[in-house]
Amino acid sequence: MAKKKAKADYKIVPKRSGRFAVVGKDGKYINGEAKVEILLKEKKIKLAAPKPKEAATEE
Repeated sequence: MAKKKAKADYKIVPKRSGRFAVVGKDGKYINGEAKVEILLKEKKIKLAAPKPKEAATEE
């Protein structure tokens, strides 16, 4: 099993699905932009450019 990586302010915990959970010092899960920033800093994820939306055409 993979080991948990601990930092002073948070822990990165691998999930069985292959994703990562970030748990704060207070035991609460960190979500949203803060989680993305932490995982990018730790090089656990890469950001992909968003796919361009196709123009809606009316028939």
